[in-house]
Amino acid sequence: MTTHSIDINHIAKSLKELGHPTRLAIFKRVIKAGHQGIAVGDIQLQLAIPGSTLSHHISSLASAGLLIQRREGRTLFCVAQYDALTNVINFLQDECCIDEQ
Repeated sequence: MTTHSIDINHIAKSLKELGHPTRLAIFKRVIKAGHQGIAVGDIQLQLAIPGSTLSHHISSLASAGLLIQRREGRTLFCVAQYDALTNVINFLQDECCIDEQ
């Protein structure tokens, strides 16, 4: 994969959203939960973030395509979008040392 196949604006948006300490902590917690996701209430309890603040940060991460939300009954889950994370990592790594002599 080359950087040309990935939209640099999308990568920049992802990095911008991950550049906030609270959003980065939320995203790491969501990644830790795996493919089943984690209930928003559990994120709130584990990270001690007020509900309205948490909702704002989750929306920012979702708008960057880094996570999706899934409702099961009355419970809202956050699920990491691992392909989006992989795209960011690949973008940063894929031309590593290419100009090294």
